[in-house]
Amino acid sequence: METILTEEMILDDLIKTFHRLFGLNVIETTSIKRGWLNLKWKVTTDAGELLLKQYNKERYKLYNPEEILLALSQQIRLYDQGLACPKVLSQNEGILIESDNGERFLVMEYCQGKLISPGKTNVHQIYDLGRATGKMHRLLNDGTLVSKNSPQFIPPSREERLAHWNSVWEKTKGLGKPQLLADIETQFKATEEMNIELLELLQTGWAHRDLWVDNLLFNDNGLTAILDFDRLKYDYPQLDVARAVMSCALDDNLDVSLASAFMDGYSEERNVVEGYLTHSLQLLWYMESTWWINANMDQHSVPPARFAKEMIWLAENQKKLSALLGNL
Repeated sequence: METILTEEMILDDLIKTFHRLFGLNVIETTSIKRGWLNLKWKVTTDAGELLLKQYNKERYKLYNPEEILLALSQQIRLYDQGLACPKVLSQNEGILIESDNGERFLVMEYCQGKLISPGKTNVHQIYDLGRATGKMHRLLNDGTLVSKNSPQFIPPSREERLAHWNSVWEKTKGLGKPQLLADIETQFKATEEMNIELLELLQTGWAHRDLWVDNLLFNDNGLTAILDFDRLKYDYPQLDVARAVMSCALDDNLDVSLASAFMDGYSEERNVVEGYLTHSLQLLWYMESTWWINANMDQHSVPPARFAKEMIWLAENQKKLSALLGNL
């Protein structure tokens, strides 16, 4: 029978392995309560502040280990080329360390900065995020990594998606939740109206794929770090653009001045065509809407509720996005 380990027991195990491998003494630890299942601690050592990130054994089963190592190797490369992200400390060429008790963990630089609530960035912060995102995409797609035959997200046909929304509507009605039906109908209508063909024209490439406020640190005037590269894969870089803009610029409505500032920064590093952001947002909605809009969305915790709000706004504004954004 497997022993259930407490957070304190896991931390003690990690610190022993960390001390043995790096020769540093841990003076103080602070638990960081963010993320799903994986545990994180800020550790103060005699050589400064670092971060220990444990990979939960159950969550790790959902990953492809080779993909995790690829993502971490890219984080190291991006850091070495000046991107604002944490430096990963490796030991004998090993990035992902195994503790004495078999826990996998990372040792990283602890980045200074603050989390910003969704929709609450200022123009300087989001401009700097746009510039860093453009730089990240330029470096990830400079030919170092080989392109793949297909992206991670394969957009389903309109017919498949409409059938999905019909199914969700019926399930929601069957559960006796009439208050949710209007939002599901909005998704159905937006699917009917969307120009699905434009998705075939979008450029694939390597992307972060989790670029939202919980994975970003800022100071008052800019970005200090992009965090958590675990989901990096070959997909659509435009998903990062849309995810960042929705997370940082949508409060009750999308702040177009903030969205424009992001694109100003982004276009300093990468060439963009007219309508780039509009099409990015449509792609993001088409991918993520089925994740967050469902028969049980009335029970969402805070992050999923926020994502559902974004998907509802995108569906409601599908037809007028281009006009609203001024062809951004």
